[in-house]
Amino acid sequence: MAHVPQIKIPATYLRGGTSKGVFFNLQDLPEAAQLPGAARDALLLRVIGSPDPYGKQIDGMGGATSSTSKTVILSRSIKPEHDVDYLFGQVAIDKAFVDWSGNCGNLSAAVGSFAISAGLVDPTRIPHNGIATVRIWQANIGKTIIAHVPVTAGEVQETGDFELDGVTFPAAEVQLEFLDPAADEDGAGGSMFPTGNLIDDLDVPGIGTLKVTLINAGIPTIFVEAEAIGYTGTELQEAINSDPAALARFETIRAHGALRMGLIKHLDAAANRQHTPKVAFVAKPADYLSSSGKAVAGRDIDLLVRAMSMGKLHHAMMGTAAVAIGTAAAIPGTLVNLAAGGGERSAVRFGHPSGTLRVGAEAQQVNGEWTVTKAIMSRSARVLMEGWVRVPGDTFQP
Repeated sequence: MAHVPQIKIPATYLRGGTSKGVFFNLQDLPEAAQLPGAARDALLLRVIGSPDPYGKQIDGMGGATSSTSKTVILSRSIKPEHDVDYLFGQVAIDKAFVDWSGNCGNLSAAVGSFAISAGLVDPTRIPHNGIATVRIWQANIGKTIIAHVPVTAGEVQETGDFELDGVTFPAAEVQLEFLDPAADEDGAGGSMFPTGNLIDDLDVPGIGTLKVTLINAGIPTIFVEAEAIGYTGTELQEAINSDPAALARFETIRAHGALRMGLIKHLDAAANRQHTPKVAFVAKPADYLSSSGKAVAGRDIDLLVRAMSMGKLHHAMMGTAAVAIGTAAAIPGTLVNLAAGGGERSAVRFGHPSGTLRVGAEAQQVNGEWTVTKAIMSRSARVLMEGWVRVPGDTFQP
């Protein structure tokens, strides 16, 4: 029997925010995988170790959670006034499926750092000491992200004293600006509220009629009141992820919400769009213990938020969902805004399973329509390993 040798592909393994992923320079990929399609998907699935019926991704770089089953492809930007094009692939764990329908806000924090280190940013735009401004085109959803990356002695600074709940060690702070987070790909400005309403009644078979806020900002998100689905908003992962019936209910809500938002045409299509939309439930502030055992005081936060990602409760908060939270909080009358006490606000600090996070948004009403010029939050990023990943040479064979 002939043995197929492995091939080596340059890659970097990075943490960005509370996620980890394998980053590639587009030009380093095998020629067949430089274009979208089956070959690219097959490569990324094999790199991450999916599909894995055991749910562990032992034979790949994935960590068997939605936060660690991620891939990124970067290239010099073809868009004017941008430095780098950023394409994100969320890899399913137990299925042969790569979801290209959305962005990863957490890994966005690592894009600028990787782009600078990989030589994808004009060296004249990088200070010897200071903050490098990297203009990122998020190719999945056609939006602009500005990353402010600290640079020391001409190199990306990764160490520092910035602490992020959900990440064990401190690092250097990277501030992200998500510009026009509800804009269409052509920049004309999309509908932030697909139904035109700040709150809708969503009929979900087997669950009932739920009050929801359906918003497209950062990432399409369905917000529901925690109490309406039997929760307090202080839950940690185990309370939901160990309950198959609860997970099934969330998926039902997600599918019907996706249909109502116009993201899918038939309920069955939700299974092939696992990354979006997200489902999050909100509640008024309360005291709780985070997953690390640290006490979070209700007086120190504006509201509680828990969010589902790829069918499981997220251990902290997805960056794109944080953009949706900040945006919805800034608009009086949404469920998020009401949970935070109502009224106008430019920033909120919310409690999530790992602790707290502050996110800001600039919202205004123009001709009766709400618009958000940008959402802002801080993350950190760090290279964990760099070199090559290896996959069997027949990975691309049909």
